[in-house]
This record gives sequence, C-alpha cells and structure tokens, in this order.
Amino acid sequence: MASNLKEPSFHVWQEVIRSALHEDRSEYDVTTQSTVLKEQIGTGVLRFKQNGTLAGVKAAETAFKYMDPTARMSKVLPDGTQVESGRTIAVVDGTLQAILSAERVALNLLQRLSGVATLTAEMVSLLHEYPNVTIVDTRKTTPGLRSLERYAVRCGGGSNHRDNLQDGVLIKDNHIAAAQKRGVGISELISDVRQQIPHTLQIEIEADTPELAEEAVLGGADIVMLDNMTPDTMKEIVRNARKLQQAQHVIFEASGGITDATIEAVASAGVDLISVGALTHSAAAIDIGLDISIN
Repeated sequence: MASNLKEPSFHVWQEVIRSALHEDRSEYDVTTQSTVLKEQIGTGVLRFKQNGTLAGVKAAETAFKYMDPTARMSKVLPDGTQVESGRTIAVVDGTLQAILSAERVALNLLQRLSGVATLTAEMVSLLHEYPNVTIVDTRKTTPGLRSLERYAVRCGGGSNHRDNLQDGVLIKDNHIAAAQKRGVGISELISDVRQQIPHTLQIEIEADTPELAEEAVLGGADIVMLDNMTPDTMKEIVRNARKLQQAQHVIFEASGGITDATIEAVASAGVDLISVGALTHSAAAIDIGLDISIN
C-alpha cells in the first residue's frame, strides 16, 4: 500500500462530484424516484471484480453523501491497497434513492481512478531492480480530473510531474524552434528564461538528439528530457554527460511511448525519471460492482 498519500482537498472532490452528478441529472432520476419510496433504506457493498490497486474511495463517499447527507460509509479500505477480485472495499448505508441515483457517478470515478493506480503499480513493480528511478505522470489527463488522476498515480506508487503550466519551465521543440527563428540558441535561451522566472522554478529542456541534450547540459538546464530515444542512445548520453562538471546535478528524464515492455531497458540507461503519459491517458478502468440490499 502506498504510504503518506496526500489526498486532494474536500473542495476538489466536491466540485468534481457536483459536476458529474449534475451531468447525470442525478437529482431528477425519474426511474428511481418513480419506483423507490423516499423513506426506503438500503445498503450498498462495493467490491472489486478483478485484481487491482484501490484509489478514489472518497469519490464514492462524496457522491453518496451529496445525494444523502446522512449516508454512512464503513469497512473502507485505504487507497493504495492491493485488492483481490471479490474483496469488499467499502459499504454504504443510506436512503435507497440516494444510493441508486449516485451509483453510476460513484462507480465511474472509483473505477477510473483505480485503473490509473493499478497501471501505475504495475509499472512501478517492473522497476524493483532500479530503486533510484522514479516513474512520473504527465499532463495528459482527463480535463477536470487532473488532481484526482495525479492522486491515483501516487496511490499506485508513482510520482507527479509538473501539475500545470505555471509549475515549471519545460522548453519543448516548438519553443526551441521559435527561439531559433529569432537567432537564439539553447544556452542563450536558458539564460534569458532564468532571468524571467522565480529562482524556485527549474528549467527543463526536451531533447530529441544527443547533440541537443549536450547543449542543454552545457547551457545550464536543471532537467534534460530525453525524448523518443532508444535505451542505448540514452545510456550513451547520460554516461558522457556525467563526465562533465556541468552535469553533476542535472536530472535526466526519459519520455516518449514508454511501455511495460520497454520500461526496464529505459531504466537501465541511467536516467533519474521516466515519464509515462499512458498512466493517465490509457489506463483501463477497473471493474467494480455495487451490490444493493434493501433494509
């Protein structure tokens, strides 16, 4: 189980749930309201229907409580728990109308976040021989769900890249091309940027060739992203760079189409970080069921 997890604030959960319930018109559930009495009480048991890593129980709890403030969650497993198929992860008691009307939203988010956590945990498990290599996510997240998906990555044992465009400087190919168009090289560009940003921010350069990676190191970049390179190429770049005094504190990040089939080879190249967009943009939802009993 992941430790020292920092959950998103209650406000974040609440805003996402409010928007999702409104999208589903949960307060106007004509089926439930015309078939279930307001005073009927029910119990819902949330169970994993496949093996996976749990994330997002708070989403389910918030959804049920939004529809019924008296709803109560019990027997809750902590996020980050490795769950076997068939295991109960939580029980909710409340009005049957509320449980049924919030069910889809609760499950959608719980399944989505647990899917992200599960894929992350699988990737992390492949690097047990490389404890100094950290797997991080990217900004390739579902609009409106970034804080929750990044939390799910942490639940799976991964870490987070910059959260938004204000969090750090990441100079990519198009930024470099724009600078070169006006005659500004990498070293000068890094120097110019350094003078414009707070001293607390790091500067990262995306490099798709060994030559550009070396320029970034010599120019004073804090992080060099080795983008879409073979493990052998990355290994040579890192080995050569570590011989330079300027590179002693440079962080090397590998990025670009990294999968479970290639991640071990990438880690062996000597990089510090491996960013994997698939953690959030390609994670399959975990199958989770809600079994209802009427009290």
